[in-house]
Amino acid sequence: MTPPSYHHGDLRRTILAAAVGAIAETGPAGWSLRELARRAGVSHAAPAHHFGDKTGLLTAVAAEGYTLFAEALEGAGTDLHDVGLAYVRFAVDHRGYFEVMFRPDLHRADDPELTAARDRADGVLMRGVRDVRDFAPGGPGDERTAAIAAWSIVHGFADLWLSGALPADLGGDPVAAARPVIGLLFTR
Repeated sequence: MTPPSYHHGDLRRTILAAAVGAIAETGPAGWSLRELARRAGVSHAAPAHHFGDKTGLLTAVAAEGYTLFAEALEGAGTDLHDVGLAYVRFAVDHRGYFEVMFRPDLHRADDPELTAARDRADGVLMRGVRDVRDFAPGGPGDERTAAIAAWSIVHGFADLWLSGALPADLGGDPVAAARPVIGLLFTR
């Protein structure tokens, strides 16, 4: 029997989707480009053709992740508490992206597409921080410190949730569990 011919309408998209799935299952280091090609049902050369190497592929994953992340944060509005909850929701719902986005050792952090998407997401967080007067009373230095504090809380919670390190009695809903934690410090 001859194998059926297989044609992808968008090889790049197919490979990216396969990478995000593989990362969510086994982490960013748990697969090779050849294994990813097999998983995506494409030739073993396709990932290298579209992304150059694994770092190029992970850079594209991070850039796409930050774009989706910025959209999720923007969709939450300007309230820092709501933005924080959207952050946790994104981490849980898009683990494959989340596992790569905040790991500059895995991607090319200076990639223009990635930088633009990351800056867009950072802008949402900064707008939320500026609205919380208690954390930004004096100027840019205070805003930066407040932004790092907010980021640390929501990112730390998301990471602890994903790793299974939080107490089991918090329940099964990460956003509900995060609500009082984030609210403790970042409610107007």
